[in-house]
Amino acid sequence: MSPQPLQLTTAPDLVEQIYARLLDAISEGSLEPGERLTQDDLAQRFSVSRQPVLQALRLLKKDGFVEDAPGRGVQVTQLDVNWIAQVYQVRGSLDALAVRLAAERGAKIDPEVMRQGRGVHQTRDVQAMIQADLAFHRAIYQASGNPLIAQSIELHWHHLKRVMGAVLQSSHQRQTVWDEHEAIAQAVAAGDADEAVRLVQEHAHEASVQLTARLSEQIQHLKTGAQA
Repeated sequence: MSPQPLQLTTAPDLVEQIYARLLDAISEGSLEPGERLTQDDLAQRFSVSRQPVLQALRLLKKDGFVEDAPGRGVQVTQLDVNWIAQVYQVRGSLDALAVRLAAERGAKIDPEVMRQGRGVHQTRDVQAMIQADLAFHRAIYQASGNPLIAQSIELHWHHLKRVMGAVLQSSHQRQTVWDEHEAIAQAVAAGDADEAVRLVQEHAHEASVQLTARLSEQIQHLKTGAQA
């Protein structure tokens, strides 16, 4: 985070604003796994009292983004391979429900989402790649007609953005990802719910396998380096 004070508006509630700022910083990697967070430092940076910072940190701890630090205080939660695999299991189930409902409605995914996603895929802009991927899945959730799906999965996406950012810094998004998105969108538009579900489950499984494998490699590399 920048050492300069961050200006916040008076509404909505300060706790919500601080929570959102810290959540974005953790999800995007500007606050790294294991980085220590102190109430005094954050209060100074946000130009607020310690109380809203304390409450925001409590919320982040409840949601799994910060954890108790050795000794005293909190730190950004370390990335955990098993936890991320479990998050992908939940995401896969919700994605399957979303595409089934969307296919039953014969929904059409905005082709601009696909066009922008393919364009971003050619870059090395990690955050742009993550946002394009999220935009596709949000389009599916909206097409389902059930707003509870997007609400239920939003927090999980923040966890996934953490690992996607960490992994994609050192390796490119797999080449087939937007072909997979295209196939899912076509199955939805054709009203083929079973095919859409099959495709989106395979898509989530492949993402889980590849990202957790790369994350395991990175964690092992860090451990080896620390022991050297």
